Amino acid sequence: MKHLFILATLLAFNSLGQDSDSTQVRSVIDQLFEGMRNGDSTLVAQTLHEDIQMITTYTDKEGKPKSFVGDIQRFKNAVGTAHDEMWDERISNVLIRIDGNLAQAWMNYSFYLDDTFSHSGVNAMHLIKTEEGWKMIHLADTRRGSDYK
Repeated sequence: MKHLFILATLLAFNSLGQDSDSTQVRSVIDQLFEGMRNGDSTLVAQTLHEDIQMITTYTDKEGKPKSFVGDIQRFKNAVGTAHDEMWDERISNVLIRIDGNLAQAWMNYSFYLDDTFSHSGVNAMHLIKTEEGWKMIHLADTRRGSDYK
């Protein structure tokens, strides 16, 4: 019985650490999209590791798979430039997995310009724990509902 108590206690403490990290990872993800909605490139930049890679994949009008590597500075500039419409990326079904200093998040998204639907897909993110907190190191997404070049 004593061994079961010790095991349960250890599992509880491990779970608390995972829950705390999961909450922090989710906070970083939410901050990214808040920054996009507010057109705040500084808020967005705080979520990103300096070596982040961004990749998008989609299917073109001919049904061929396409992908491109995004330019992070171009993305930050685009977020920080005044828009006529709010960039509103709404996420759902967020799954977060963590092992040590590595986190993976997978989520569905729908992207709106103000209240007008633009496209949807899945975001897949890798985050690493740094001295400053969790930072996105890799962001990949699929895009459905529009043609992308």
